Amino acid sequence: MNVVDPVADFLTRIRNAQSAAHRHVDIPASKLKRAITEILLDKGYVRRYIDVEDGKQGLIRIYLKYSKDGSPAIRDLKRASKPGLRFYVGADDIPRVRGGLGIAVISTSRGVMTDKEARANHIGGEVLAYLY
Repeated sequence: MNVVDPVADFLTRIRNAQSAAHRHVDIPASKLKRAITEILLDKGYVRRYIDVEDGKQGLIRIYLKYSKDGSPAIRDLKRASKPGLRFYVGADDIPRVRGGLGIAVISTSRGVMTDKEARANHIGGEVLAYLY
């Protein structure tokens, strides 16, 4: 299967798994997807993740987090920058998600980081996704 936008595929797999109330989701691995998964883990949106060897590129198995009433920890995931229309911001123009309650995932020259980290480091980049 040829995926044109791997980040959109990553977000869609998580969104679909949550809507079906799955405990975990398997996603084809890459450095970018692993970096986004690390952010999700650090910010408390997922329980944990493991790397699974499949004889090819490998998989990232993400264990999803739900509240006691069964609602997912990630309420909304949106792709910001798309292959047909990239969305770059300078350090002074980094967007705030839901007034600072959510996070924006930004790919910078120093790696993938949250909007708050990018603002603290005064560095801009490509806004990959919004989540809260």
